[in-house]
Amino acid sequence: MTVGTQVRQALTNAKNVQANFETIALQTKGEGAKEKYAKAAGQFQDIIEGLETRMEKLELEEPSYKMETDG
Repeated sequence: MTVGTQVRQALTNAKNVQANFETIALQTKGEGAKEKYAKAAGQFQDIIEGLETRMEKLELEEPSYKMETDG
C-alpha cells in the first residue's frame, strides 16, 4: 500500500468518524455530552484539513497519487 493510498484511506476514515460524532451530537439529549461530541467533530475537522493538505502535497510530488475522476 502506497503512502498516497494510506493518506487517502485515513482521510476517508476521519470523515466517517467526524460524521458519526456529528450524528451522535444531534441525537444526544444531554447538553454536556452534546457539546463534547460537537467538539470532537470539530477536532476531526482539523485532522481532515491536515490530511487534505498532505494529500494535495503528495499529488503534486507524485501525480500517480491523484485520484482518477470520470468525465
